Amino acid sequence: MAARGESAFRAKQVVEWIFQKRVATFTDMTNLKAGLRDALEAEFRLDPVSLTTVQGSSDTTRKFLFKLAKDGRYIETVLIPATPGLYGDTADRLTLCVSSQVGCAFDCKFCASGLAGFTRNLDAGEIVGQVLEAERIAQDRVDNIVFMGMGEPLANVRNLVKALEIITAHWGLNIGARSVTVSTSGLAPAIRTLAEFPVPIRLAISLHGATDEVRNVIMPVNKKWPIKELFDSLHFWRLHKKQKISLEYILIEGVNDSLEQATILAKRAKGVNAKVNLIPYNTVEGLDWKRP
Repeated sequence: MAARGESAFRAKQVVEWIFQKRVATFTDMTNLKAGLRDALEAEFRLDPVSLTTVQGSSDTTRKFLFKLAKDGRYIETVLIPATPGLYGDTADRLTLCVSSQVGCAFDCKFCASGLAGFTRNLDAGEIVGQVLEAERIAQDRVDNIVFMGMGEPLANVRNLVKALEIITAHWGLNIGARSVTVSTSGLAPAIRTLAEFPVPIRLAISLHGATDEVRNVIMPVNKKWPIKELFDSLHFWRLHKKQKISLEYILIEGVNDSLEQATILAKRAKGVNAKVNLIPYNTVEGLDWKRP
């Protein structure tokens, strides 16, 4: 805006229209001069993602296939309503599962996102754009955001942090930091980087094995950052954040569901004051694994 000879106040107005009033075009910014609106509309776009298809309905989980304006590639974003039986009076709350990359390079053996390989990182606008577009489609505000869609968020930590700032800032989407969860396969150095982000976001670890021997089979990333290094980074996280860490653990029959694994898992969770989220295994084509 300064390059156009406009004041900082004008920039503040634009930010307010985009993130707080959630408008989709510069034309809607009625307190800007018509000439400025036209110039901004001609040079910039406010729709980094656009809806292609929807699976599901407003009463159930909805999966959005979004097309990226930058290069025409596709990502998935999932809107999840709270279950009345579990959440009672807060059953109207909405959780949005967002993507951080096109594809994924980490080849977790239970996940379909990496089957086509890694293409590129999403920029901060494309990450935040998923939230804005999902809210427009739902005609409602999102209450919780989880980075559990396509990609490894911490492999895109620079753009992730930019997006988190916009999502949680009072001048941005103003979603409470404690309502934002970042899930990672265990990139230990990036966990330390994110730990120093100065808002109390939550962390989930896609663990799925309590020992290196078992986790190496399920999570190839463990060969680069084994469990000791991962849990050292979680101790570092605990020095900076008070929120409990979640250890995500998909149960796979005959692979990671032994009593020995359960005992070690409980000990590791206690050591970092974490909670364990047990998840039933969903079949992946080409693997003989099944749920217990």
